[in-house]
Amino acid sequence: MIKKKLGFSKFVVFASCVCFITLILLQSSFLRFVQCQIDTPIPPLLQTPASPALLTEIAYNRLDNLTSEILASKFVREYNFCIENPRDEWNAAFNYSSDVSFLTACLARTGDITQRFCTAAEAEIYFDNLKNGGNYLKPNRNCNASHWATGCEPGWACSTNNEEPVDPRDSRYIPERGSHCDACCEGFFCPYGITCMIPCPMGSYCPRATLNKHTGKCDPYSYQLPPGMPNHTCGGANIWADAHTNTEVFCSAGFYCPTSTENITCSSGNYCPVGSTDEKSCFKLTTCNPKSDSQNIHAYGAMLIAALSTILLIIYNCSDQILTTRERRYAKFRETAARTVREKAKARARWRSAKEAAKKHAIELHSQLSGKISNRTPPHLDEVSILDNTEMETEDLYPSATERKQTEPSHLLDITQGREHNSSSFEVSDSDSRNKNTKKKGQKDREIHSHSQIFKYAYSQLEREKAQQQQNKNLTFSGVLSMATDNETRKRPLIEIAFRDVTVTLKGKHKNLLRSVTGRIKPGRITAIMGPSGAGKTTFLSALAGKAVGCMVNGTILINGKAVPIHSYRKIIGFVPQDDIVHGNLTVEENLWFSARCRLSADLPKADKVLIVERVIDSLGLQAIRGSLVGTVEKRGISGGQRKRVNVGIELVMEPSLLFLDEPTSGLDSSSSQLLLRALRREALEGVNICMVVHQPSYTLFQMFDDLILLAKGGLSVYHGPVKKAEEYFSGLGIIVPERINPPDHYIDILEGMVKTSSSSCVSYKELPVRWMLHNGYPVPPDMRNNSVEPPTPITDIDHGSNLMDSAAEEHSFAGEVWQDVRANVERKRDIIRHNFLKSTDLSYRRTPNVLMQYKYFLGRVSKQRFREAKTQAVDYLILLIAGACLGSLTTASDKTFGFGAYTYTIIAVSLLCKIAALRTFSQDKLQYWRESASGISSLAHFVSKDTVDMFNTVIKPVVYLSMFYFFCNPRSSFAYNYAVLLCLVYCVTGIAYALAIFLDPGPSQLCSVLLPVVLTLISTQLNASKFVKDLANFCYPKWALEAFVIANAERYYGVWLLTRCGMLLKYGYNVHHWSLRLSFLIICGVAFRAIAFIGMLTFQKK
Repeated sequence: MIKKKLGFSKFVVFASCVCFITLILLQSSFLRFVQCQIDTPIPPLLQTPASPALLTEIAYNRLDNLTSEILASKFVREYNFCIENPRDEWNAAFNYSSDVSFLTACLARTGDITQRFCTAAEAEIYFDNLKNGGNYLKPNRNCNASHWATGCEPGWACSTNNEEPVDPRDSRYIPERGSHCDACCEGFFCPYGITCMIPCPMGSYCPRATLNKHTGKCDPYSYQLPPGMPNHTCGGANIWADAHTNTEVFCSAGFYCPTSTENITCSSGNYCPVGSTDEKSCFKLTTCNPKSDSQNIHAYGAMLIAALSTILLIIYNCSDQILTTRERRYAKFRETAARTVREKAKARARWRSAKEAAKKHAIELHSQLSGKISNRTPPHLDEVSILDNTEMETEDLYPSATERKQTEPSHLLDITQGREHNSSSFEVSDSDSRNKNTKKKGQKDREIHSHSQIFKYAYSQLEREKAQQQQNKNLTFSGVLSMATDNETRKRPLIEIAFRDVTVTLKGKHKNLLRSVTGRIKPGRITAIMGPSGAGKTTFLSALAGKAVGCMVNGTILINGKAVPIHSYRKIIGFVPQDDIVHGNLTVEENLWFSARCRLSADLPKADKVLIVERVIDSLGLQAIRGSLVGTVEKRGISGGQRKRVNVGIELVMEPSLLFLDEPTSGLDSSSSQLLLRALRREALEGVNICMVVHQPSYTLFQMFDDLILLAKGGLSVYHGPVKKAEEYFSGLGIIVPERINPPDHYIDILEGMVKTSSSSCVSYKELPVRWMLHNGYPVPPDMRNNSVEPPTPITDIDHGSNLMDSAAEEHSFAGEVWQDVRANVERKRDIIRHNFLKSTDLSYRRTPNVLMQYKYFLGRVSKQRFREAKTQAVDYLILLIAGACLGSLTTASDKTFGFGAYTYTIIAVSLLCKIAALRTFSQDKLQYWRESASGISSLAHFVSKDTVDMFNTVIKPVVYLSMFYFFCNPRSSFAYNYAVLLCLVYCVTGIAYALAIFLDPGPSQLCSVLLPVVLTLISTQLNASKFVKDLANFCYPKWALEAFVIANAERYYGVWLLTRCGMLLKYGYNVHHWSLRLSFLIICGVAFRAIAFIGMLTFQKK
């Protein structure tokens, strides 16, 4: 009896078609054979032994002729969602040519086999029964309340009347059956409520049933003998349906059925899953006992894990060893070159000492001789041979800095004029010397090609520069003048910034952060910005650097006397942030070298790049820690002061023309601060315009600055001029610095209101901004005139938004304040987007490396970072390994669902774990990226390089997971198919993780990475949901992956599994032809989310 219910009609129609086609083939063959026997005058040969074989041959000839017609029929075309290749599927299910003994046996027992086959109308009744619940068939001509033939019972069938013509293709007419009722033949099944036979498909076992006296059932089936019919016996099979409804005719696990009447035990060394038609040989190194339904392939999983671990260990260890060896070789070349140069320098020093001693001795000898021989003309000094000798110093084998190839515009600066003259503009002229001796330089460039030669060149230049500095008497004015006019000193493009009435107002709240600041910062000078807390020092620096976000900047800012955006000079402008934003998993030298490679001119020779990096390392005192990791919060590295110097060095190695520094000396001791200022002083000698925010410098440090900008609270300027004239100006106002008090500390204390001015001074700290405006003839805002003691000069006043201040002072309602905050946030986001997509003409004239070259540099850097995070990668692999083992052991790839449940858990686990791991790619170094992007480094190279390196994990992680899951769960689909689906899935979820990491903070992004796979998978697996949910599921990546998994597994089920496959695919809404399409969707989704992540990285980055 059929106890279970199928809730889908299309499946029933398809199953009806399958059986109908089968019956047409068999019946048509037999009818034509019988007709041939009637028409011929030769008597029938049914009693001869050859007749069964001849009958089978004729039947299958008819079957082959009709196959092409039936496979092209409308039914097959409409229900091809579960059949990829109809001809192959048909042969796998109903090709009996290998063994037709069941037909011969049935023919021998009944003699009228063709009269017992079901027609299309009778098969439709059977499958309508499945559609309507499977309990009882609807009444028909042969089985109804008034007429119930013996063949209506389960497992029995009857013949048709010979006089009545039968058309097996007729789906409306049911022939009358009632004669020769008997048990169903082996290899056929006879449903309850109809009186005909249907052939069992391949992979089934349909024997004659035997009565079990204890249970009263006909084994191996579940039907019972009808009551009141003592002469009735058990018949054959009574049902073929999907595995969910009934599995009685399925060949049992551990057995194989070459025909539907044979059931053979699976031998040792082979395995036979449910529905097998032959034995499947077990792989080597596996154990397959008799009656095994699957092979134990755990050994292959262990071998795969061992091989994968070995490969990963080799990759990580060898790569690390290669990096270490290369760094050791570089260090050896560097140390050798430095030692050679130092020895040469010592030899020169000894020669100078000997020369000076000889010169002194010669002078003394000359004095003695001149006293004794007074009547002779005293010899000139140049007549003494030892004084005529030129300095016998060993010439370097390598060209000097000026002899090297120069591609950037070189400019000459009159330092004395820059220090004393206060004009609004200055002259910049190109150097004519860059085109001289081109042929000679080319020959010398070719001489420097090895690492040893490059380092010798770099260190010889450094020693020469140190000697030059010593000759200039520790940078006195005469020494500065000599160094500034020296042709061997590399000059850079000069940038001067002039600003007038600069006012910075916070958008939305109309609060002035900076107000009416006028002045100029000049190249070749170091300008210090000081003031109390809240004076707007960082705001002023950001406004000059073009980084003021969420603020409205009013006033005039001129670059080299022109009103051009400062972003036009972005390639030669350095900005050192207040926080030490460096890569903690790189060494000091690697951080500096990456900045030099990406930001220096692409045409600059490698030897000059080495010189620049070595000069910065030497000037900042980083020689001892150049090979040390900078370190992170979790892993200790260099000290805080050293980290601060590395932060500055990243900008110095790109040779900027304008350098902004936000509190670079904070956290440094006095000696480190002086070391940093000396390095900046050397940069200023090359014409660099340096502007820095300083917080309470020492007196020694204060004297090392050239200019001072002193701001009061509210962003008002109190003083802007040379440092040496600051005390003179404030003394004129009656503010005298007491003895043993640091002048900047005293001025800041007065501006804070902590120290009152002396009684002799008639100026309060509130009047100082106005006094400075009056002193320089600047216009005074109307609301500040009350702070003026004397009336202001008649200058045209500029209203700087007093109404805005008044409106900000007004009381607002709670809703008004909320609305102001919303407006401020919106305008801030708009400014960020505008800054990120701002395109301006490049006026820096520096050709930095293109995107491909930067991609190469990024690829090397990211690879090093990943190698140093090998432990983290190992933990990710271990977690995936454990997840695969647990899910493979706890879940099974059920034959009835084709692994639907196991693959559902797989998608959740792999998506969650891979997303969490992929978040680290862009969430851990957001600050470093913002800094690099603001300096002009390619964002595309940054993004693509990280994605390229992550492709290694994308390829390896599916193997790690499947090495446990596949060999524990052991689905029928191949390892390659599972790997292909999982590879596309990991690629898809990695792109989603990129977007989450870029758009969200670490906490929310991790939460979304956990929730998204679970929620989307639940939506994708809802079978009885509303239309909206089903439409939504079509856009969820878990459905695409799950469909690909199930299809790949379902295609391995054929023969008796055909109805189950079609039924389940119809239930899930899957199509066997969509496997490649679903993988394409996963890949497209991964690419789309990567594009979204990249756009978000460009749009929503902070500047």
